[in-house]
Amino acid sequence: MTFEQVITALVQVVEAVGAAIMVFGGAAAFLVAVPRALRADTRAGAYQSLRRNLGRAILLGLEVLIVADIIRTILVTTTVESVLVLAAIVLIRILLSFSLEVEMDGVWPWARWRLASGRAAPGAQPPE
Repeated sequence: MTFEQVITALVQVVEAVGAAIMVFGGAAAFLVAVPRALRADTRAGAYQSLRRNLGRAILLGLEVLIVADIIRTILVTTTVESVLVLAAIVLIRILLSFSLEVEMDGVWPWARWRLASGRAAPGAQPPE
């Protein structure tokens, strides 16, 4: 087995782990949310909790997939084109991660200190 074959197999394993994190994390988020939605005392926060947990699973899976792309680009195909493709993929995933975090928290990342200190940003939802 050549070096490239080993790295390609490793990258495929890392990609599978990233996809599994998203699939199993999403399934776990739903499994936790359904009983909460069925109980009257926890029904109000069930949807927000589901969104937050689902977003966390997606974010973690995306981070692992970025690692796979970086390994592939650095160790297997080091060309200008592959680096540009990696840059585009990382940029898209960073923007997606950023938007998911804003969606989950309801506040810009640089304004989180306001939530921690008890001063909510305009339009932001208070933490649970």
